[in-house]
Amino acid sequence: MKKLNLIFAVIFMVNATITFAQGTLDIEGSKDYPTISRFTGSVIEFYKETKWGSYKLPLNDKNTIDWENPMTLGGKVIRIQYSASKENNAEFVLHNYKSAFSKAGYKVLLAIANEELGVGDRPHTWTDRYYEAGGFYNGLNNKKFGLGFNFPTWKSNHSFIVARGKESNKEIYAIVYTVVDDSYTLITLDVVEIEDVETGLVSVDKISGDITNKGHIAIYGIHFEVNKLTIMSESQEFLKIIADYLNAHKNKKFFIVGHTDNTGEFTSNMTLSEERAKSVMNELITKYNVDVSQLKSYGVSSLSPVSSNSTEEGRAKNRRVEIVEQ
Repeated sequence: MKKLNLIFAVIFMVNATITFAQGTLDIEGSKDYPTISRFTGSVIEFYKETKWGSYKLPLNDKNTIDWENPMTLGGKVIRIQYSASKENNAEFVLHNYKSAFSKAGYKVLLAIANEELGVGDRPHTWTDRYYEAGGFYNGLNNKKFGLGFNFPTWKSNHSFIVARGKESNKEIYAIVYTVVDDSYTLITLDVVEIEDVETGLVSVDKISGDITNKGHIAIYGIHFEVNKLTIMSESQEFLKIIADYLNAHKNKKFFIVGHTDNTGEFTSNMTLSEERAKSVMNELITKYNVDVSQLKSYGVSSLSPVSSNSTEEGRAKNRRVEIVEQ
Protein backbone atom coordinates (compact mmCIF):
# COMPACT_ATOMS: atom_id res chain seq x y z
CA MET A 1 0.00 0.00 0.00
CA LYS A 2 2.88 2.39 0.78
CA LYS A 3 4.38 1.72 -2.66
CA LEU A 4 1.05 2.52 -4.33
CA ASN A 5 0.77 5.76 -2.39
CA LEU A 6 4.29 6.72 -3.40
CA ILE A 7 3.53 6.08 -7.09
CA PHE A 8 0.36 8.16 -6.80
CA ALA A 9 2.32 11.00 -5.17
CA VAL A 10 4.93 10.98 -7.93
CA ILE A 11 2.25 11.02 -10.66
CA PHE A 12 0.50 13.92 -8.90
CA MET A 13 3.75 15.89 -8.66
CA VAL A 14 4.55 15.31 -12.35
CA ASN A 15 1.07 16.43 -13.41
CA ALA A 16 1.35 19.50 -11.22
CA THR A 17 4.62 20.54 -12.80
CA ILE A 18 3.35 20.33 -16.40
CA THR A 19 0.22 22.42 -15.88
CA PHE A 20 2.07 25.37 -17.35
CA ALA A 21 5.43 25.28 -19.10
CA GLN A 22 6.48 28.78 -20.10
CA GLY A 23 7.55 28.96 -23.73
CA THR A 24 10.65 30.57 -25.14
CA LEU A 25 9.21 31.41 -28.58
CA ASP A 26 5.86 32.80 -29.76
CA ILE A 27 3.45 30.07 -30.80
CA GLU A 28 3.06 29.50 -34.53
CA GLY A 29 0.64 31.83 -36.32
CA SER A 30 0.58 34.43 -33.54
CA LYS A 31 1.43 38.12 -33.72
CA ASP A 32 1.27 41.32 -31.71
CA TYR A 33 -1.57 43.76 -32.30
CA PRO A 34 -0.07 46.35 -34.70
CA THR A 35 -0.48 49.46 -32.54
CA ILE A 36 0.09 47.94 -29.08
CA SER A 37 3.62 47.08 -28.02
CA ARG A 38 4.06 43.86 -26.08
CA PHE A 39 5.49 43.84 -22.58
CA THR A 40 9.28 43.58 -22.84
CA GLY A 41 10.55 40.00 -22.65
CA SER A 42 7.11 38.37 -22.87
CA VAL A 43 6.24 35.41 -25.13
CA ILE A 44 2.93 34.70 -26.88
CA GLU A 45 1.43 31.50 -25.44
CA PHE A 46 -2.05 31.76 -27.00
CA TYR A 47 -3.56 33.65 -29.95
CA LYS A 48 -7.09 33.65 -31.34
CA GLU A 49 -9.11 35.94 -33.60
CA THR A 50 -12.93 35.91 -33.51
CA LYS A 51 -14.45 37.58 -36.57
CA TRP A 52 -17.49 38.87 -34.69
CA GLY A 53 -18.50 38.59 -31.07
CA SER A 54 -20.37 40.29 -28.27
CA TYR A 55 -17.85 41.28 -25.60
CA LYS A 56 -18.97 42.30 -22.11
CA LEU A 57 -16.95 45.05 -20.45
CA PRO A 58 -17.92 45.89 -16.83
CA LEU A 59 -17.36 49.61 -17.19
CA ASN A 60 -19.86 52.43 -16.64
CA ASP A 61 -19.93 55.98 -17.99
CA LYS A 62 -17.77 57.14 -15.06
CA ASN A 63 -15.11 54.63 -16.10
CA THR A 64 -15.45 52.57 -12.93
CA ILE A 65 -16.19 48.86 -12.56
CA ASP A 66 -19.88 47.99 -12.87
CA TRP A 67 -20.71 44.27 -12.94
CA GLU A 68 -24.48 44.80 -12.97
CA ASN A 69 -24.61 46.95 -16.14
CA PRO A 70 -21.65 46.02 -18.35
CA MET A 71 -21.04 47.67 -21.72
CA THR A 72 -21.60 45.40 -24.72
CA LEU A 73 -18.97 45.80 -27.42
CA GLY A 74 -19.69 44.17 -30.77
CA GLY A 75 -16.96 43.50 -33.29
CA LYS A 76 -13.83 41.52 -34.08
CA VAL A 77 -12.15 40.20 -30.93
CA ILE A 78 -8.45 39.31 -30.75
CA ARG A 79 -7.13 37.55 -27.64
CA ILE A 80 -3.39 37.27 -27.02
CA GLN A 81 -1.98 35.62 -23.90
CA TYR A 82 1.63 36.40 -23.03
CA SER A 83 3.85 34.91 -20.35
CA ALA A 84 6.66 36.83 -18.68
CA SER A 85 9.04 36.35 -15.79
CA LYS A 86 7.42 36.28 -12.34
CA GLU A 87 9.68 39.17 -11.30
CA ASN A 88 7.37 41.44 -13.31
CA ASN A 89 4.62 42.17 -10.84
CA ALA A 90 1.13 43.20 -11.94
CA GLU A 91 1.55 46.89 -11.10
CA PHE A 92 4.78 47.07 -13.12
CA VAL A 93 3.04 45.49 -16.12
CA LEU A 94 0.15 47.94 -15.63
CA HIS A 95 2.56 50.89 -15.62
CA ASN A 96 4.21 49.71 -18.84
CA TYR A 97 0.90 49.23 -20.67
CA LYS A 98 -0.28 52.69 -19.62
CA SER A 99 2.85 54.06 -21.26
CA ALA A 100 2.39 51.89 -24.38
CA PHE A 101 -1.24 52.99 -24.77
CA SER A 102 -0.28 56.64 -24.40
CA LYS A 103 2.38 56.34 -27.09
CA ALA A 104 -0.14 54.65 -29.42
CA GLY A 105 -2.63 57.51 -28.97
CA TYR A 106 -5.08 55.52 -26.85
CA LYS A 107 -7.02 57.01 -23.95
CA VAL A 108 -6.72 55.01 -20.71
CA LEU A 109 -10.22 54.66 -19.24
CA LEU A 110 -9.35 52.54 -16.20
CA ALA A 111 -6.13 51.25 -14.60
CA ILE A 112 -6.40 49.39 -11.29
CA ALA A 113 -4.37 46.81 -9.40
CA ASN A 114 -4.63 44.38 -6.47
CA GLU A 115 -7.15 45.50 -3.82
CA GLU A 116 -8.58 48.12 -6.22
CA LEU A 117 -10.09 45.27 -8.25
CA GLY A 118 -12.46 44.60 -5.37
CA VAL A 119 -11.31 41.01 -4.94
CA GLY A 120 -7.65 41.72 -4.28
CA ASP A 121 -6.88 38.49 -2.45
CA ARG A 122 -8.95 36.32 -4.80
CA PRO A 123 -8.10 36.68 -8.51
CA HIS A 124 -10.07 33.51 -9.21
CA THR A 125 -13.19 35.39 -8.11
CA TRP A 126 -12.33 38.15 -10.59
CA THR A 127 -11.82 35.63 -13.38
CA ASP A 128 -15.07 33.84 -12.51
CA ARG A 129 -16.88 37.14 -12.89
CA TYR A 130 -15.10 38.29 -16.03
CA TYR A 131 -14.33 35.17 -18.04
CA GLU A 132 -16.68 32.38 -16.91
CA ALA A 133 -20.38 32.10 -17.81
CA GLY A 134 -23.20 32.21 -15.27
CA GLY A 135 -22.42 30.51 -11.99
CA PHE A 136 -22.51 32.10 -8.55
CA TYR A 137 -21.16 35.43 -9.88
CA ASN A 138 -23.26 35.52 -13.06
CA GLY A 139 -20.03 35.75 -15.07
CA LEU A 140 -19.76 37.74 -18.29
CA ASN A 141 -18.61 34.74 -20.42
CA ASN A 142 -15.60 36.39 -22.03
CA LYS A 143 -13.90 32.98 -21.90
CA LYS A 144 -15.79 32.17 -25.11
CA PHE A 145 -13.02 33.96 -27.02
CA GLY A 146 -10.60 31.25 -25.96
CA LEU A 147 -7.97 30.78 -23.26
CA GLY A 148 -4.63 29.09 -23.69
CA PHE A 149 -4.07 28.78 -19.96
CA ASN A 150 -6.42 29.13 -17.04
CA PHE A 151 -5.62 31.84 -14.54
CA PRO A 152 -3.74 31.17 -11.31
CA THR A 153 -5.93 31.02 -8.21
CA TRP A 154 -5.51 32.39 -4.71
CA LYS A 155 -2.90 34.92 -5.74
CA SER A 156 -2.88 38.54 -4.59
CA ASN A 157 -0.98 40.15 -7.43
CA HIS A 158 -3.14 41.16 -10.40
CA SER A 159 -4.13 44.24 -12.43
CA PHE A 160 -6.63 45.40 -15.04
CA ILE A 161 -6.44 48.19 -17.60
CA VAL A 162 -8.87 49.41 -20.29
CA ALA A 163 -7.97 51.84 -23.08
CA ARG A 164 -9.80 53.17 -26.12
CA GLY A 165 -8.33 54.30 -29.43
CA LYS A 166 -9.21 55.00 -33.04
CA GLU A 167 -7.73 53.38 -36.13
CA SER A 168 -9.03 54.43 -39.55
CA ASN A 169 -12.78 53.70 -39.42
CA LYS A 170 -12.53 51.48 -36.33
CA GLU A 171 -13.00 52.23 -32.66
CA ILE A 172 -10.59 50.08 -30.66
CA TYR A 173 -10.95 48.87 -27.07
CA ALA A 174 -7.88 47.23 -25.50
CA ILE A 175 -8.23 45.32 -22.24
CA VAL A 176 -5.31 43.81 -20.30
CA TYR A 177 -5.62 41.49 -17.31
CA THR A 178 -2.38 40.47 -15.58
CA VAL A 179 -1.91 37.94 -12.78
CA VAL A 180 1.33 36.72 -11.21
CA ASP A 181 1.81 33.06 -10.28
CA ASP A 182 4.64 31.32 -8.45
CA SER A 183 6.78 30.82 -11.56
CA TYR A 184 5.46 33.22 -14.23
CA THR A 185 3.34 36.29 -14.98
CA LEU A 186 0.35 35.78 -17.30
CA ILE A 187 -0.76 38.79 -19.38
CA THR A 188 -4.04 38.53 -21.29
CA LEU A 189 -4.66 41.21 -23.92
CA ASP A 190 -8.10 41.49 -25.52
CA VAL A 191 -8.58 43.84 -28.47
CA VAL A 192 -12.11 44.61 -29.67
CA GLU A 193 -12.38 46.29 -33.07
CA ILE A 194 -15.70 48.07 -33.57
CA GLU A 195 -16.00 48.97 -37.22
CA ASP A 196 -18.13 51.98 -38.08
CA VAL A 197 -21.06 50.95 -40.24
CA GLU A 198 -20.78 52.46 -43.75
CA THR A 199 -18.50 55.30 -42.61
CA GLY A 200 -16.62 55.07 -45.88
CA LEU A 201 -19.76 56.17 -47.71
CA VAL A 202 -20.11 59.54 -45.97
CA SER A 203 -19.31 62.50 -48.22
CA VAL A 204 -21.05 65.63 -49.41
CA ASP A 205 -21.90 63.88 -52.68
CA LYS A 206 -23.24 60.83 -50.83
CA ILE A 207 -25.44 62.99 -48.60
CA SER A 208 -26.70 64.91 -51.63
CA GLY A 209 -27.49 61.72 -53.53
CA ASP A 210 -29.35 60.06 -50.65
CA ILE A 211 -31.32 63.21 -49.80
CA THR A 212 -32.32 63.57 -53.46
CA ASN A 213 -33.24 59.91 -53.97
CA LYS A 214 -34.45 58.85 -50.51
CA GLY A 215 -35.18 62.06 -48.64
CA HIS A 216 -32.83 61.09 -45.80
CA ILE A 217 -29.40 59.64 -44.98
CA ALA A 218 -28.11 57.65 -41.99
CA ILE A 219 -24.82 58.83 -40.50
CA TYR A 220 -22.84 56.24 -38.50
CA GLY A 221 -19.72 58.27 -37.83
CA ILE A 222 -21.14 60.34 -34.96
CA HIS A 223 -20.31 58.79 -31.59
CA PHE A 224 -21.32 59.71 -28.06
CA GLU A 225 -19.99 58.96 -24.61
CA VAL A 226 -21.75 55.92 -23.12
CA ASN A 227 -25.31 56.83 -22.07
CA LYS A 228 -24.54 60.52 -22.54
CA LEU A 229 -25.28 63.24 -25.09
CA THR A 230 -21.60 64.28 -25.20
CA ILE A 231 -20.25 63.99 -28.77
CA MET A 232 -16.86 62.28 -28.99
CA SER A 233 -14.00 64.15 -30.66
CA GLU A 234 -13.59 61.65 -33.52
CA SER A 235 -17.08 62.63 -34.74
CA GLN A 236 -15.96 66.09 -35.88
CA GLU A 237 -14.90 65.02 -39.37
CA PHE A 238 -18.40 63.70 -40.02
CA LEU A 239 -20.07 66.79 -38.55
CA LYS A 240 -17.96 68.95 -40.85
CA ILE A 241 -19.07 66.92 -43.89
CA ILE A 242 -22.71 67.33 -42.86
CA ALA A 243 -22.19 71.05 -42.30
CA ASP A 244 -20.55 71.46 -45.70
CA TYR A 245 -23.63 69.94 -47.32
CA LEU A 246 -26.08 72.03 -45.24
CA ASN A 247 -24.19 75.27 -45.88
CA ALA A 248 -24.25 74.52 -49.60
CA HIS A 249 -28.06 74.08 -49.49
CA LYS A 250 -29.24 77.01 -47.37
CA ASN A 251 -32.55 77.08 -49.21
CA LYS A 252 -33.51 73.69 -47.71
CA LYS A 253 -34.58 72.67 -44.21
CA PHE A 254 -33.81 69.41 -42.39
CA PHE A 255 -34.62 67.33 -39.35
CA ILE A 256 -31.80 65.90 -37.24
CA VAL A 257 -33.18 62.60 -35.93
CA GLY A 258 -31.61 60.45 -33.20
CA HIS A 259 -32.10 56.67 -33.19
CA THR A 260 -31.21 54.00 -30.61
CA ASP A 261 -31.39 50.21 -30.53
CA ASN A 262 -33.89 48.49 -28.22
CA THR A 263 -31.41 47.88 -25.38
CA GLY A 264 -32.62 49.41 -22.13
CA GLU A 265 -35.85 51.17 -21.23
CA PHE A 266 -37.84 52.73 -24.06
CA THR A 267 -38.68 56.04 -22.35
CA SER A 268 -35.06 56.61 -21.31
CA ASN A 269 -33.91 55.83 -24.86
CA MET A 270 -36.46 58.30 -26.21
CA THR A 271 -35.05 61.05 -24.00
CA LEU A 272 -31.48 60.09 -24.88
CA SER A 273 -32.17 60.04 -28.63
CA GLU A 274 -33.82 63.48 -28.43
CA GLU A 275 -30.92 64.94 -26.42
CA ARG A 276 -28.33 63.50 -28.80
CA ALA A 277 -30.15 64.85 -31.85
CA LYS A 278 -30.30 68.28 -30.21
CA SER A 279 -26.62 68.03 -29.32
CA VAL A 280 -25.74 67.35 -32.98
CA MET A 281 -27.92 70.24 -34.13
CA ASN A 282 -26.31 72.64 -31.66
CA GLU A 283 -22.82 71.53 -32.70
CA LEU A 284 -23.62 72.18 -36.37
CA ILE A 285 -24.98 75.63 -35.56
CA THR A 286 -22.36 76.81 -33.05
CA LYS A 287 -19.19 75.26 -34.45
CA TYR A 288 -19.88 75.04 -38.20
CA ASN A 289 -22.11 78.12 -38.73
CA VAL A 290 -25.15 76.26 -40.03
CA ASP A 291 -28.19 78.55 -40.10
CA VAL A 292 -30.39 77.83 -37.08
CA SER A 293 -33.52 78.24 -39.22
CA GLN A 294 -32.49 75.21 -41.32
CA LEU A 295 -32.69 72.63 -38.54
CA LYS A 296 -35.04 70.98 -36.07
CA SER A 297 -34.11 68.03 -33.85
CA TYR A 298 -36.13 65.00 -32.78
CA GLY A 299 -35.52 61.60 -31.21
CA VAL A 300 -37.44 58.41 -31.96
CA SER A 301 -35.72 55.89 -29.64
CA SER A 302 -35.97 52.41 -31.23
CA LEU A 303 -39.13 53.10 -33.25
CA SER A 304 -37.48 52.99 -36.67
CA PRO A 305 -34.95 50.14 -36.90
CA VAL A 306 -33.15 49.40 -40.16
CA SER A 307 -32.04 45.95 -38.99
CA SER A 308 -32.96 43.30 -36.42
CA ASN A 309 -32.16 44.14 -32.83
CA SER A 310 -31.54 40.44 -32.11
CA THR A 311 -27.85 40.68 -33.05
CA GLU A 312 -25.08 43.10 -32.05
CA GLU A 313 -24.42 43.85 -35.72
CA GLY A 314 -28.08 44.77 -36.20
CA ARG A 315 -28.15 46.92 -33.09
CA ALA A 316 -25.06 48.76 -34.33
CA LYS A 317 -26.90 49.65 -37.55
CA ASN A 318 -29.92 50.87 -35.59
CA ARG A 319 -27.85 53.28 -33.46
CA ARG A 320 -27.51 56.24 -35.80
CA VAL A 321 -28.21 59.89 -36.55
CA GLU A 322 -30.27 60.66 -39.65
CA ILE A 323 -30.53 63.81 -41.73
CA VAL A 324 -34.07 64.08 -43.09
CA GLU A 325 -35.29 66.69 -45.52
CA GLN A 326 -38.32 68.61 -44.22
